[in-house]
Amino acid sequence: MKWKKIEVIFEFLIFGIVIGITEDLIAIKFATGEPITLKIIGIVVLVAIPFAIVGEVIFDKIDFSKIFKRIFERKS
Repeated sequence: MKWKKIEVIFEFLIFGIVIGITEDLIAIKFATGEPITLKIIGIVVLVAIPFAIVGEVIFDKIDFSKIFKRIFERKS
């Protein structure tokens, strides 16, 4: 793998982790009304990292536009 491609993957991974943590903390605050503590942040980080990795490594490599194109061309 080229260095530039690895760099882009890590940029998206870090961005995905930060966005995932942020949206999870917002959801927890609005859904439960609980104060955000270090314990809650720790749990959210532990949950967000695997999902960001799965999203980056697996789902970003799938070309959904080709899949949808094949599905909708069959129905026509």
